[in-house]
Amino acid sequence: MKKFTAICGLLLFIATSGLAQQEIRVNPTSVNVYSQGATTVYLTYGNLGNYRPAETAWCGEVMPAAPEIGSRCVPGTIYGTLPGRFDISRRSGNNGYTDVVSVPASVARKAYQAAAAGENSEFFYVRRFVSADSPDQFVAVTMRLSGNGAGVPFSLTDVQLGFGASAGPSATGSDPLVLFVEPGGKVPIHAEIKYTGAGRLKGRWEVVRPGDPLPETRDLLTEASLPVEERGTQARFTQIGRFNVFLPPGGRYTLPGPLLSQIPTQVPGQYLVLIRVEASDDRENDSSLSEVGAGAGLVHGGAAAGFPMPVLRYIVGGGKSTPAVPAPTAEKLTLLIPTENRALPHNATVEFAWTEMTAAALYRLEVEDASGKLILSAVLPRGVTRYRAPSWLQDKTGDGNLRWRVLALDQTGTLLSETARRSLRLTANKRQP
Repeated sequence: MKKFTAICGLLLFIATSGLAQQEIRVNPTSVNVYSQGATTVYLTYGNLGNYRPAETAWCGEVMPAAPEIGSRCVPGTIYGTLPGRFDISRRSGNNGYTDVVSVPASVARKAYQAAAAGENSEFFYVRRFVSADSPDQFVAVTMRLSGNGAGVPFSLTDVQLGFGASAGPSATGSDPLVLFVEPGGKVPIHAEIKYTGAGRLKGRWEVVRPGDPLPETRDLLTEASLPVEERGTQARFTQIGRFNVFLPPGGRYTLPGPLLSQIPTQVPGQYLVLIRVEASDDRENDSSLSEVGAGAGLVHGGAAAGFPMPVLRYIVGGGKSTPAVPAPTAEKLTLLIPTENRALPHNATVEFAWTEMTAAALYRLEVEDASGKLILSAVLPRGVTRYRAPSWLQDKTGDGNLRWRVLALDQTGTLLSETARRSLRLTANKRQP
Protein backbone atom coordinates (compact mmCIF):
# COMPACT_ATOMS: atom_id res chain seq x y z
CA MET A 1 0.00 0.00 0.00
CA LYS A 2 2.84 2.36 0.87
CA LYS A 3 4.50 1.50 -2.42
CA PHE A 4 1.27 2.30 -4.32
CA THR A 5 0.90 5.64 -2.47
CA ALA A 6 4.50 6.56 -3.30
CA ILE A 7 3.97 5.79 -6.99
CA CYS A 8 0.82 7.92 -7.06
CA GLY A 9 2.66 10.76 -5.37
CA LEU A 10 5.48 10.49 -7.89
CA LEU A 11 3.06 10.54 -10.83
CA LEU A 12 1.27 13.57 -9.37
CA PHE A 13 4.59 15.36 -8.92
CA ILE A 14 5.59 14.61 -12.52
CA ALA A 15 2.21 15.81 -13.82
CA THR A 16 2.28 19.06 -11.85
CA SER A 17 5.92 19.66 -12.78
CA GLY A 18 5.08 19.23 -16.48
CA LEU A 19 2.15 21.61 -16.08
CA ALA A 20 4.37 24.20 -14.43
CA GLN A 21 6.95 23.87 -17.18
CA GLN A 22 4.38 24.62 -19.88
CA GLU A 23 2.64 27.44 -18.01
CA ILE A 24 2.73 30.75 -19.92
CA ARG A 25 4.48 33.57 -18.06
CA VAL A 26 4.26 37.36 -18.45
CA ASN A 27 6.48 40.31 -17.55
CA PRO A 28 5.82 42.67 -15.95
CA THR A 29 3.19 41.06 -13.75
CA SER A 30 1.93 44.37 -12.34
CA VAL A 31 1.93 47.98 -13.60
CA ASN A 32 0.63 51.41 -12.65
CA VAL A 33 -1.91 53.06 -14.97
CA TYR A 34 -3.32 56.56 -15.13
CA SER A 35 -6.67 56.71 -13.34
CA GLN A 36 -8.13 59.56 -15.41
CA GLY A 37 -7.13 58.63 -18.95
CA ALA A 38 -5.59 56.11 -21.33
CA THR A 39 -2.25 54.33 -20.79
CA THR A 40 -0.21 52.07 -23.07
CA VAL A 41 1.70 49.18 -21.47
CA TYR A 42 4.31 46.93 -23.08
CA LEU A 43 4.05 43.24 -22.01
CA THR A 44 6.01 40.15 -23.00
CA TYR A 45 4.68 36.59 -22.69
CA GLY A 46 6.91 33.52 -22.85
CA ASN A 47 6.72 29.74 -22.97
CA LEU A 48 3.80 29.73 -25.42
CA GLY A 49 4.56 26.33 -26.95
CA ASN A 50 1.63 25.35 -29.16
CA TYR A 51 -0.66 27.98 -27.62
CA ARG A 52 -2.04 30.95 -29.54
CA PRO A 53 -3.47 34.18 -28.09
CA ALA A 54 -7.22 34.64 -27.89
CA GLU A 55 -9.45 37.34 -26.38
CA THR A 56 -8.63 39.80 -23.60
CA ALA A 57 -10.60 41.43 -20.79
CA TRP A 58 -10.22 43.96 -17.99
CA CYS A 59 -12.01 43.13 -14.78
CA GLY A 60 -12.22 44.07 -11.11
CA GLU A 61 -11.70 40.57 -9.73
CA VAL A 62 -10.16 37.26 -10.82
CA MET A 63 -10.66 33.68 -9.68
CA PRO A 64 -8.94 30.32 -10.34
CA ALA A 65 -9.61 29.17 -13.90
CA ALA A 66 -9.76 25.43 -13.01
CA PRO A 67 -10.03 23.09 -14.82
CA GLU A 68 -8.15 25.52 -17.09
CA ILE A 69 -4.85 27.08 -16.03
CA GLY A 70 -4.32 30.47 -14.39
CA SER A 71 -6.80 33.11 -13.21
CA ARG A 72 -9.84 34.25 -15.14
CA CYS A 73 -12.21 37.19 -14.68
CA VAL A 74 -15.05 36.88 -12.22
CA PRO A 75 -18.34 37.19 -14.16
CA GLY A 76 -20.03 40.51 -13.49
CA THR A 77 -16.78 42.41 -12.85
CA ILE A 78 -15.64 42.88 -16.47
CA TYR A 79 -14.87 46.50 -17.43
CA GLY A 80 -14.21 45.97 -21.13
CA THR A 81 -12.05 44.32 -23.80
CA LEU A 82 -9.14 45.50 -25.95
CA PRO A 83 -10.58 47.21 -29.08
CA GLY A 84 -9.56 45.40 -32.27
CA ARG A 85 -8.17 48.58 -33.85
CA PHE A 86 -5.67 48.85 -30.95
CA ASP A 87 -4.58 45.20 -31.01
CA ILE A 88 -1.13 45.39 -32.65
CA SER A 89 0.34 42.47 -30.70
CA ARG A 90 2.08 39.50 -32.33
CA ARG A 91 4.26 36.41 -31.82
CA SER A 92 7.89 37.28 -31.30
CA GLY A 93 11.31 36.17 -30.15
CA ASN A 94 12.03 32.76 -28.64
CA ASN A 95 8.55 31.27 -28.28
CA GLY A 96 7.23 34.58 -26.99
CA TYR A 97 4.45 37.06 -27.60
CA THR A 98 4.56 40.87 -27.52
CA ASP A 99 1.39 42.55 -26.24
CA VAL A 100 1.01 46.33 -26.55
CA VAL A 101 -1.89 47.00 -24.21
CA SER A 102 -3.86 50.21 -24.74
CA VAL A 103 -5.86 50.69 -21.56
CA PRO A 104 -8.83 52.87 -22.64
CA ALA A 105 -9.89 55.83 -20.53
CA SER A 106 -13.32 54.20 -20.18
CA VAL A 107 -11.79 51.16 -18.44
CA ALA A 108 -9.68 53.33 -16.12
CA ARG A 109 -12.80 55.35 -15.30
CA LYS A 110 -14.79 52.23 -14.35
CA ALA A 111 -11.94 51.01 -12.14
CA TYR A 112 -11.72 54.46 -10.52
CA GLN A 113 -15.46 54.53 -9.86
CA ALA A 114 -15.28 51.07 -8.30
CA ALA A 115 -12.39 52.18 -6.06
CA ALA A 116 -14.31 55.34 -5.07
CA ALA A 117 -17.22 53.10 -4.05
CA GLY A 118 -14.96 51.22 -1.63
CA GLU A 119 -13.78 48.34 -3.79
CA ASN A 120 -10.14 47.40 -4.40
CA SER A 121 -8.13 50.02 -6.32
CA GLU A 122 -6.44 47.23 -8.30
CA PHE A 123 -7.94 45.68 -11.40
CA PHE A 124 -6.73 43.06 -13.87
CA TYR A 125 -5.88 42.60 -17.53
CA VAL A 126 -6.47 38.95 -18.51
CA ARG A 127 -5.47 37.38 -21.83
CA ARG A 128 -6.62 33.88 -22.74
CA PHE A 129 -4.38 31.50 -24.69
CA VAL A 130 -5.82 28.44 -26.42
CA SER A 131 -4.43 25.16 -27.75
CA ALA A 132 -5.94 22.30 -29.71
CA ASP A 133 -4.70 19.61 -27.31
CA SER A 134 -4.14 21.39 -23.96
CA PRO A 135 -6.30 23.26 -21.41
CA ASP A 136 -6.84 26.98 -21.99
CA GLN A 137 -4.54 29.31 -20.07
CA PHE A 138 -5.55 32.64 -18.55
CA VAL A 139 -2.68 35.01 -17.75
CA ALA A 140 -3.51 37.97 -15.48
CA VAL A 141 -1.58 41.22 -15.05
CA THR A 142 -2.37 43.40 -12.02
CA MET A 143 -3.03 47.07 -12.80
CA ARG A 144 -2.91 49.71 -10.07
CA LEU A 145 -4.59 53.11 -10.39
CA SER A 146 -2.25 56.06 -10.07
CA GLY A 147 -1.88 59.72 -10.92
CA ASN A 148 -0.17 60.80 -14.14
CA GLY A 149 3.27 60.98 -12.55
CA ALA A 150 6.68 59.42 -13.00
CA GLY A 151 5.47 56.04 -11.68
CA VAL A 152 3.19 55.49 -14.71
CA PRO A 153 4.65 54.01 -17.93
CA PHE A 154 5.86 56.62 -20.41
CA SER A 155 3.45 56.08 -23.31
CA LEU A 156 1.86 58.10 -26.09
CA THR A 157 -1.93 58.26 -26.01
CA ASP A 158 -2.59 60.72 -28.85
CA VAL A 159 -0.49 62.39 -31.57
CA GLN A 160 -1.81 65.01 -33.99
CA LEU A 161 0.25 66.68 -36.73
CA GLY A 162 -0.62 70.13 -38.01
CA PHE A 163 0.62 72.90 -40.28
CA GLY A 164 1.97 75.96 -38.52
CA ALA A 165 4.76 76.48 -36.02
CA SER A 166 2.64 75.75 -32.93
CA ALA A 167 -0.85 75.00 -31.68
CA GLY A 168 -3.45 77.38 -33.05
CA PRO A 169 -5.10 76.78 -36.44
CA SER A 170 -4.89 73.01 -36.11
CA ALA A 171 -6.39 73.13 -32.64
CA THR A 172 -9.55 74.66 -34.06
CA GLY A 173 -9.68 72.29 -36.99
CA SER A 174 -9.16 75.04 -39.59
CA ASP A 175 -5.95 73.63 -41.02
CA PRO A 176 -6.38 72.31 -44.58
CA LEU A 177 -6.36 68.54 -44.98
CA VAL A 178 -3.73 68.97 -47.70
CA LEU A 179 -1.53 72.04 -47.96
CA PHE A 180 -0.72 73.43 -51.40
CA VAL A 181 2.54 75.32 -51.61
CA GLU A 182 4.37 77.03 -54.44
CA PRO A 183 7.81 75.70 -55.44
CA GLY A 184 10.35 77.03 -52.95
CA GLY A 185 7.63 77.85 -50.39
CA LYS A 186 7.71 77.13 -46.65
CA VAL A 187 5.84 74.34 -44.83
CA PRO A 188 5.88 74.88 -41.03
CA ILE A 189 4.86 71.76 -39.08
CA HIS A 190 4.27 70.83 -35.43
CA ALA A 191 2.96 67.87 -33.42
CA GLU A 192 0.51 67.96 -30.51
CA ILE A 193 1.33 65.04 -28.20
CA LYS A 194 -0.58 63.60 -25.25
CA TYR A 195 1.30 61.17 -23.03
CA THR A 196 1.43 59.45 -19.66
CA GLY A 197 4.28 59.31 -17.17
CA ALA A 198 7.59 61.02 -17.90
CA GLY A 199 10.39 60.12 -20.25
CA ARG A 200 12.57 61.04 -23.17
CA LEU A 201 10.84 61.61 -26.49
CA LYS A 202 13.34 61.00 -29.24
CA GLY A 203 13.09 60.27 -32.92
CA ARG A 204 13.19 61.86 -36.35
CA TRP A 205 11.12 63.58 -38.99
CA GLU A 206 11.04 61.92 -42.40
CA VAL A 207 9.49 62.83 -45.73
CA VAL A 208 8.11 60.56 -48.46
CA ARG A 209 9.00 62.20 -51.76
CA PRO A 210 6.97 62.00 -55.00
CA GLY A 211 7.33 58.54 -56.53
CA ASP A 212 8.46 56.85 -53.30
CA PRO A 213 6.50 53.76 -52.16
CA LEU A 214 3.96 54.64 -49.48
CA PRO A 215 4.64 53.46 -45.92
CA GLU A 216 2.74 50.43 -44.64
CA THR A 217 0.64 50.74 -41.48
CA ARG A 218 3.27 48.88 -39.44
CA ASP A 219 5.93 51.32 -40.67
CA LEU A 220 4.04 54.06 -38.82
CA LEU A 221 4.08 52.42 -35.38
CA THR A 222 6.45 53.80 -32.76
CA GLU A 223 9.56 51.66 -32.35
CA ALA A 224 8.54 50.74 -28.78
CA SER A 225 5.31 49.21 -30.12
CA LEU A 226 7.25 46.52 -32.03
CA PRO A 227 8.80 43.24 -30.84
CA VAL A 228 12.51 43.65 -30.23
CA GLU A 229 13.50 41.66 -33.35
CA GLU A 230 11.40 43.94 -35.61
CA ARG A 231 12.97 47.16 -34.40
CA GLY A 232 15.08 48.77 -37.06
CA THR A 233 13.26 46.95 -39.88
CA GLN A 234 10.61 49.59 -40.70
CA ALA A 235 10.82 51.32 -44.08
CA ARG A 236 13.05 54.41 -43.95
CA PHE A 237 12.52 57.60 -45.91
CA THR A 238 14.44 60.85 -46.30
CA GLN A 239 15.33 62.25 -42.87
CA ILE A 240 14.68 65.99 -42.51
CA GLY A 241 15.19 66.47 -38.77
CA ARG A 242 15.65 64.90 -35.34
CA PHE A 243 14.24 65.58 -31.87
CA ASN A 244 15.33 64.52 -28.38
CA VAL A 245 13.49 66.15 -25.47
CA PHE A 246 12.61 65.12 -21.93
CA LEU A 247 8.89 65.24 -21.17
CA PRO A 248 8.14 65.79 -17.46
CA PRO A 249 4.86 64.69 -15.85
CA GLY A 250 2.10 66.82 -17.32
CA GLY A 251 0.58 64.89 -20.20
CA ARG A 252 0.80 67.42 -23.07
CA TYR A 253 3.59 68.75 -25.25
CA THR A 254 3.87 70.69 -28.51
CA LEU A 255 6.79 69.34 -30.54
CA PRO A 256 8.25 71.80 -33.08
CA GLY A 257 8.69 70.43 -36.58
CA PRO A 258 11.90 70.26 -38.59
CA LEU A 259 13.69 73.39 -39.77
CA LEU A 260 11.85 75.02 -42.68
CA SER A 261 15.01 74.85 -44.77
CA GLN A 262 15.01 71.04 -44.46
CA ILE A 263 11.45 70.49 -45.74
CA PRO A 264 11.66 69.92 -49.53
CA THR A 265 9.48 72.11 -51.73
CA GLN A 266 11.54 72.46 -54.92
CA VAL A 267 10.19 69.57 -56.99
CA PRO A 268 6.45 69.56 -57.82
CA GLY A 269 4.43 66.64 -56.50
CA GLN A 270 2.89 65.09 -53.40
CA TYR A 271 4.87 64.76 -50.15
CA LEU A 272 4.10 62.99 -46.87
CA VAL A 273 5.74 64.06 -43.60
CA LEU A 274 6.18 61.29 -41.01
CA ILE A 275 7.05 61.47 -37.32
CA ARG A 276 9.15 58.43 -36.33
CA VAL A 277 9.32 57.92 -32.55
CA GLU A 278 12.13 55.73 -31.24
CA ALA A 279 12.02 53.52 -28.12
CA SER A 280 13.32 55.08 -24.93
CA ASP A 281 14.57 53.65 -21.65
CA ASP A 282 11.72 53.71 -19.14
CA ARG A 283 11.79 51.36 -16.16
CA GLU A 284 8.01 51.58 -15.80
CA ASN A 285 7.57 50.24 -19.34
CA ASP A 286 10.46 47.74 -19.49
CA SER A 287 9.80 44.05 -20.11
CA SER A 288 12.21 41.22 -19.20
CA LEU A 289 12.62 38.50 -21.82
CA SER A 290 14.69 36.33 -19.50
CA GLU A 291 11.98 36.34 -16.79
CA VAL A 292 9.52 34.65 -19.15
CA GLY A 293 11.96 32.49 -21.10
CA ALA A 294 11.58 34.43 -24.36
CA GLY A 295 15.18 35.57 -24.75
CA ALA A 296 17.76 37.55 -22.82
CA GLY A 297 17.80 41.05 -21.36
CA LEU A 298 15.26 43.86 -21.13
CA VAL A 299 13.10 45.32 -23.89
CA HIS A 300 12.55 49.06 -23.52
CA GLY A 301 8.92 50.09 -24.05
CA GLY A 302 9.21 53.83 -23.38
CA ALA A 303 7.06 55.84 -25.86
CA ALA A 304 4.91 52.86 -26.83
CA ALA A 305 1.62 53.66 -28.55
CA GLY A 306 -1.27 51.43 -29.53
CA PHE A 307 -1.88 53.18 -32.87
CA PRO A 308 0.11 54.19 -35.98
CA MET A 309 1.53 57.70 -36.11
CA PRO A 310 -0.35 60.18 -38.35
CA VAL A 311 1.11 61.73 -41.51
CA LEU A 312 0.88 65.19 -43.02
CA ARG A 313 0.37 65.64 -46.75
CA TYR A 314 1.39 68.64 -48.80
CA ILE A 315 1.56 69.27 -52.54
CA VAL A 316 4.10 71.47 -54.25
CA GLY A 317 2.66 73.36 -57.24
CA GLY A 318 -0.63 73.05 -59.07
CA GLY A 319 -3.12 74.52 -56.63
CA LYS A 320 -3.95 76.76 -53.70
CA SER A 321 -5.24 76.02 -50.21
CA THR A 322 -8.49 77.91 -50.73
CA PRO A 323 -12.14 76.87 -50.30
CA ALA A 324 -13.76 75.03 -53.18
CA VAL A 325 -16.52 76.40 -55.40
CA PRO A 326 -19.97 74.82 -54.80
CA ALA A 327 -20.71 72.05 -57.27
CA PRO A 328 -23.63 71.88 -59.66
CA THR A 329 -26.04 69.27 -58.36
CA ALA A 330 -25.96 67.25 -61.58
CA GLU A 331 -22.16 67.05 -61.75
CA LYS A 332 -20.76 63.54 -61.51
CA LEU A 333 -17.26 62.11 -61.14
CA THR A 334 -16.53 59.45 -63.79
CA LEU A 335 -13.57 57.19 -64.51
CA LEU A 336 -12.14 57.33 -68.05
CA ILE A 337 -9.07 55.10 -68.46
CA PRO A 338 -8.11 52.33 -68.06
CA THR A 339 -11.47 50.87 -69.00
CA GLU A 340 -13.16 48.12 -66.97
CA ASN A 341 -11.19 44.82 -66.88
CA ARG A 342 -8.47 46.29 -69.11
CA ALA A 343 -5.42 43.98 -69.40
CA LEU A 344 -2.03 45.67 -69.75
CA PRO A 345 1.45 44.19 -70.07
CA HIS A 346 3.15 43.86 -66.70
CA ASN A 347 5.86 46.36 -67.64
CA ALA A 348 3.46 48.88 -69.21
CA THR A 349 3.19 52.47 -68.03
CA VAL A 350 -0.16 52.67 -66.24
CA GLU A 351 -2.01 55.96 -66.60
CA PHE A 352 -5.28 56.77 -64.84
CA ALA A 353 -7.73 59.47 -65.94
CA TRP A 354 -11.14 60.73 -64.81
CA THR A 355 -13.55 63.62 -65.42
CA GLU A 356 -13.27 67.09 -63.86
CA MET A 357 -15.52 68.22 -60.98
CA THR A 358 -15.94 71.95 -60.57
CA ALA A 359 -16.34 71.77 -56.78
CA ALA A 360 -13.35 69.54 -56.13
CA ALA A 361 -10.32 71.09 -54.42
CA LEU A 362 -8.41 67.85 -54.81
CA TYR A 363 -8.76 64.27 -56.03
CA ARG A 364 -7.64 61.13 -54.24
CA LEU A 365 -6.70 58.16 -56.42
CA GLU A 366 -6.68 54.77 -54.67
CA VAL A 367 -5.32 51.51 -56.12
CA GLU A 368 -5.88 48.19 -54.29
CA ASP A 369 -4.68 44.65 -54.88
CA ALA A 370 -7.06 41.70 -55.17
CA SER A 371 -7.32 41.35 -51.37
CA GLY A 372 -8.42 44.96 -50.95
CA LYS A 373 -5.09 46.18 -49.55
CA LEU A 374 -4.27 49.76 -50.51
CA ILE A 375 -0.99 49.75 -52.45
CA LEU A 376 -1.05 53.21 -54.04
CA SER A 377 -2.61 56.48 -52.96
CA ALA A 378 -2.13 59.83 -54.66
CA VAL A 379 -3.71 63.22 -53.99
CA LEU A 380 -3.88 65.66 -56.89
CA PRO A 381 -5.04 69.29 -56.96
CA ARG A 382 -8.00 70.74 -58.79
CA GLY A 383 -7.49 70.76 -62.55
CA VAL A 384 -5.31 67.62 -62.60
CA THR A 385 -7.39 64.65 -63.78
CA ARG A 386 -4.65 62.34 -64.99
CA TYR A 387 -2.01 60.38 -63.06
CA ARG A 388 0.85 58.19 -64.25
CA ALA A 389 1.63 55.41 -61.75
CA PRO A 390 5.23 54.96 -60.58
CA SER A 391 7.15 51.95 -61.88
CA TRP A 392 7.18 50.21 -58.47
CA LEU A 393 3.43 49.57 -58.82
CA GLN A 394 4.37 46.45 -60.82
CA ASP A 395 6.17 45.01 -57.77
CA LYS A 396 3.14 45.47 -55.50
CA THR A 397 0.51 43.75 -57.62
CA GLY A 398 0.95 40.12 -56.59
CA ASP A 399 -1.17 38.19 -59.11
CA GLY A 400 -1.59 41.30 -61.27
CA ASN A 401 -5.24 41.94 -60.38
CA LEU A 402 -5.96 45.52 -59.28
CA ARG A 403 -8.93 47.73 -58.49
CA TRP A 404 -8.94 51.54 -58.60
CA ARG A 405 -11.21 54.42 -57.87
CA VAL A 406 -11.16 58.24 -57.46
CA LEU A 407 -12.63 60.40 -54.69
CA ALA A 408 -13.34 64.13 -55.02
CA LEU A 409 -12.83 66.20 -51.85
CA ASP A 410 -13.29 69.82 -50.91
CA GLN A 411 -10.55 71.84 -49.19
CA THR A 412 -11.62 70.66 -45.71
CA GLY A 413 -11.37 67.04 -46.77
CA THR A 414 -15.13 66.50 -46.99
CA LEU A 415 -16.09 63.87 -49.56
CA LEU A 416 -18.02 65.34 -52.49
CA SER A 417 -18.20 62.35 -54.80
CA GLU A 418 -16.60 58.95 -55.35
CA THR A 419 -16.57 56.46 -58.19
CA ALA A 420 -17.17 52.73 -58.04
CA ARG A 421 -14.03 50.57 -58.09
CA ARG A 422 -12.86 49.50 -61.55
CA SER A 423 -10.85 46.34 -62.26
CA LEU A 424 -7.48 46.32 -63.99
CA ARG A 425 -5.03 43.51 -64.72
CA LEU A 426 -1.29 43.65 -65.34
CA THR A 427 -0.46 40.51 -67.28
CA ALA A 428 2.89 38.71 -67.24
CA ASN A 429 5.05 39.17 -70.32
CA LYS A 430 4.94 36.26 -72.72
CA ARG A 431 8.14 35.04 -74.33
CA GLN A 432 8.27 35.41 -78.06
CA PRO A 433 8.92 32.13 -79.97
